[in-house]
Amino acid sequence: MKKLEQLYEGKAKKVFATDDPAVVLVDYKDDATAEDGRKKGTIAGKGAVNNRVTNHLMQLLEKHGVPTHFVRELSDRETLVKRVTIIPLEVIVRNIAAGSLAKRLGLAEGARMGKTVLEFCYKDDALGDPMVNDYHIAAMGWATPEELALISRYSMKVNEVLTAYLKELNVELIDFKLEFGKTAGGAIVLADEISPDTCRFWDSVTHEKLDKDRFRRDMGGVEDAYNEILKRLMGE
Repeated sequence: MKKLEQLYEGKAKKVFATDDPAVVLVDYKDDATAEDGRKKGTIAGKGAVNNRVTNHLMQLLEKHGVPTHFVRELSDRETLVKRVTIIPLEVIVRNIAAGSLAKRLGLAEGARMGKTVLEFCYKDDALGDPMVNDYHIAAMGWATPEELALISRYSMKVNEVLTAYLKELNVELIDFKLEFGKTAGGAIVLADEISPDTCRFWDSVTHEKLDKDRFRRDMGGVEDAYNEILKRLMGE
């Protein structure tokens, strides 16, 4: 499949058209950002890790009934995906209190909660990705109640599948962010990525952070953490 003009460049990826109008090529970058883009840096090898981890997990989810945009991995950094219109919502699934939830509710990081928490944020860096609820979403027309129910169901299924899978690899899935898109035919599919950029992964035994928090918090060992996740998932 032929790589054509660049359609978009985001914080972590570039997207290119191909000679198939229903398929685009995603090229993962090593650029890293935090604090809604205010903090910038580079994590060597991040693009390759995130591409391969995302593709591995999306194929796992497909086998468990969660439709995704994944088509085919081309190289360590490049993947073909279905062309979708992104629904302007970030879906955050939280199993353990951490990050903004811990700050917002005055919880100790790592605190267990009575059940999994599902949150929605409006995708807008300039506004700081504000949290919204189903009333906001319906009022703004970002998704219908039926679409939101499907997105919620898919998100909880992703959590169920990945939590069980990662547990076998001694990785605890603390929380994660998902994005969904609509294909030309109107189907809702999981899009974007599932990686150390978008998930909090902790070692089940030591509780060592194996994700982007190491970059956000200037903890050091960022590249090692990303590579450790790749090693555990891919056995490399």
